[in-house]
Amino acid sequence: MKTDITDKNVEFSDAVRSIEDIKASYPDEWIVLGNPEKDEFDQTIAGVLLYHSHDKRELAYRDKPLLKQYKKKSFFFNRVTPRREKRNAIISLYSTLKL
Repeated sequence: MKTDITDKNVEFSDAVRSIEDIKASYPDEWIVLGNPEKDEFDQTIAGVLLYHSHDKRELAYRDKPLLKQYKKKSFFFNRVTPRREKRNAIISLYSTLKL
């Protein structure tokens, strides 16, 4: 089933997708899944992709008519690029200072 979302003219598909497929398609983005399927270890393995964005606030404050259609939802960040460590930046700053 496809529904036209009139606010952004986006085609929505309620097909269940695997978490590997979703993570590969949307690196370094916040993702909202509807009706997440979990395994025996309570890890999400599949779900319906509702929204994705680089900005968490966009997902939090934007009007979301799709969210009302699903009882269960899952919200997570798909980190692909490694975080920059603050500690390394501080160490390199101190190493450049001459005391």
